[in-house]
Amino acid sequence: MARAVRFDEYGGLDVLRVADVPIPEPAQGQVLVQVKAAAVNPGEAKIREGLLHDRWPATFPSGEGSDLAGIVAATGPGVTGVEPGAEVIGFTDRRASHAEYVLVEAGDLTPKPPGVPWEVAGSLAVAGCTACAAVRAVSPRPGDTVAVSGAAGGVGSIAVQLARRAGADVIGIAGPVHHQWLAAHGAEPVAYGDGLADRLRPAGIGAFVDTHGGGYVELALGLGVAPDRVNTIVDFAAVGKHGVKAEGSSAKSAAMLAELAALVAAGELEVPIAATYALDDVRAAFERLERGHVRGKIVLLP
Repeated sequence: MARAVRFDEYGGLDVLRVADVPIPEPAQGQVLVQVKAAAVNPGEAKIREGLLHDRWPATFPSGEGSDLAGIVAATGPGVTGVEPGAEVIGFTDRRASHAEYVLVEAGDLTPKPPGVPWEVAGSLAVAGCTACAAVRAVSPRPGDTVAVSGAAGGVGSIAVQLARRAGADVIGIAGPVHHQWLAAHGAEPVAYGDGLADRLRPAGIGAFVDTHGGGYVELALGLGVAPDRVNTIVDFAAVGKHGVKAEGSSAKSAAMLAELAALVAAGELEVPIAATYALDDVRAAFERLERGHVRGKIVLLP
């Protein structure tokens, strides 16, 4: 038996529980991974609350979690190139990584470089791939000015760095507590709130990555940014209304994970870790996430 997070109905933090479940057996093309780290993500909280039922309905009892890093415990028939004992980074689309053991499709795993800490490795799939897809969607290039909302969050903090690596000037929209971090990573920090449009207008923004929602798409368009150079990972209503892009976590792949992990290992990309929690403290982890103003990622360490 192993421990895994479950919830039996939509609701708040109180519906989360940690249950004893059978250790799954890997089937054709699958790998059983002993999880060492698995990040928590805002979308998981919204799914658990039922806010995304129309888009991503839950089947009860439901597990949760997509990101993961861990050690290969066993492989199923047909799996090659992955051996028990190997350290890997990956993801699952079965809402199952908040657990001691998880089944993963072999093609959704990549080797973990030795220099990448477990908590960082377990945070790369959703935030890293979403940031990578969002930045690529707005095509930053030298001479561009790219604005990023929620610039200190899990996705935003990575998007800022990737846009800078593309040669663009970056404006990071975030609270003052995060301004020093943003400046140290090559971004010009700008506080959100009243008067933001006036603070941004002189910069001549050419592209906008929205990781926060709450009207940032309209703000970008009002600043003259072309719709095909605006990408949101939150405001799906604005996509249909304004024709902006919505590239995000659906673009995750083992190849993209390998690229990001290599950047981390080379010291060229930082994934800030705000806090780590034991699996049994999953409610506390989500409570911290839902308070907001988190720099980087919150991670479960089963």
